[in-house]
Amino acid sequence: MFGLPDITGYSMFMLVSAIMAAGAFFLMIQAGLGLVTQAQTKRIVNRRLQFKDRFASTSEAMVELRKSRGLDADGNFAMPLERFNRLVVRSGLPYQPLKWVAMSAAGGLVAAGAYMHFVGGWMPALGICLLVFLVGPIFVLKHVAGKRRKKLAGQLPDALQIVCRSLEAGHPVATAVSLVAREMPDPIGTEFGMTADEVSYGFSLTNAVQRMAERSGDPDVELFGATVRLQEKTGGNLCDLLKANTTTIRERQTMRLKVRAASSEGRMSALILTSAPFMVMLAIHLTQPNFYGNVIHDPLIRYGFAGLFVWMFIGNLVMRKMINFKM
Repeated sequence: MFGLPDITGYSMFMLVSAIMAAGAFFLMIQAGLGLVTQAQTKRIVNRRLQFKDRFASTSEAMVELRKSRGLDADGNFAMPLERFNRLVVRSGLPYQPLKWVAMSAAGGLVAAGAYMHFVGGWMPALGICLLVFLVGPIFVLKHVAGKRRKKLAGQLPDALQIVCRSLEAGHPVATAVSLVAREMPDPIGTEFGMTADEVSYGFSLTNAVQRMAERSGDPDVELFGATVRLQEKTGGNLCDLLKANTTTIRERQTMRLKVRAASSEGRMSALILTSAPFMVMLAIHLTQPNFYGNVIHDPLIRYGFAGLFVWMFIGNLVMRKMINFKM
């Protein structure tokens, strides 16, 4: 009845075994979820706390953390190319130049090999290889730095609320900043932790927050640094200023989300118009492999494809300018 199986024909041993097997399967799923949750909880601990566990003193951990971010032992930019150094620091990635060079070279060789296989010609392939090798890391670092900056901006209001509550409880400012470093995950936890360490080792709060703003590259952190500088010069209740700062940051983030929603149509149009030619070319190549095979070696076809890619790139730049609203 109602499509339910008839269990009257089964023995009690079979029923008990089935129930125990189902329970064991449920426990296995629970154990797997517990391991995943525990691993995520361990990943929540920010990198600064992990460095402090690995080294005997806080000063050694601070120096090694700075070096892993592309800074020198004093916290200044270590590379001669300051713009590239800022990009490396703001990306939050461990600074491993040899690994980055190997990955860039591998990406360039893969792109050149794909061009040689589908189009042919070693001179354009060499140019593509060099272009991916030199420009590819810049785009990757910009993408990672942008994601990290957005995540840090989303965590900043909560971090400022923790600072305000700590100040209202009677703690000094340095203790309130270090509380954020202990309680918040990356990227805000590590940034506030480096600020707390710098304050503990002689920096003023204004200079330490300013260095954090330079490392993060986010305008909301710049606003936080301006608030701290204003309080230091003119006095006043820092907690009230930070509360007003938090409200302003939340309102700015709400406005950014509204702008992003308003520009979603343009972004989807750009995505569809960019991907459609490649999808059509892939479908033609899979269904009719010889469609371009007879003419692909013609110089006019190659120059035509190159011109189409350049024109598509220009079109994407124009559409990006149309939907990229500055706030």
